[in-house]
Amino acid sequence: MSLQFKVNGKSVSSNSEADTPLLWVIRDELGLTGTKFGCGAALCGACTVHVNGEAVRSCQTQVGNVAGSNVSTVESLGSGSHALQKAWVKHQVPQCGYCQSGQLMSAAALLSKNKNPSDADIDAAMAGNVCRCGTYTRIRAAVKDAAAQLRAA
Repeated sequence: MSLQFKVNGKSVSSNSEADTPLLWVIRDELGLTGTKFGCGAALCGACTVHVNGEAVRSCQTQVGNVAGSNVSTVESLGSGSHALQKAWVKHQVPQCGYCQSGQLMSAAALLSKNKNPSDADIDAAMAGNVCRCGTYTRIRAAVKDAAAQLRAA
């Protein structure tokens, strides 16, 4: 059975079993390797993508549950042109970089709904994303900076 959905605006199909984690379809079938495997238990946030605009953990989201949906991966932000990416560089957020795709996608979900987030809003939206390097204060500053850029645009 073929499952149909969109990824980054393009129609795709998957012949995977319906209970296959979306993460593996994104990475192995579609070749979009920006989304990372971290813990496999939806605890670290490295695998965060958007499904119909909501941030979800793709390691625990079954591909059968996204049939007919719109999925966005970190690749949907472009290659350095998004306000979040610019702010990430400006504030030197990445250290090892492994968590960054999930961090960016959680931040993008927040900013799509809240163009002027408070520290508490940012902390709540980013709470499920673990950064082993501990760059949380830089992440918060970058989200605020990106929000300001988006408001000014």
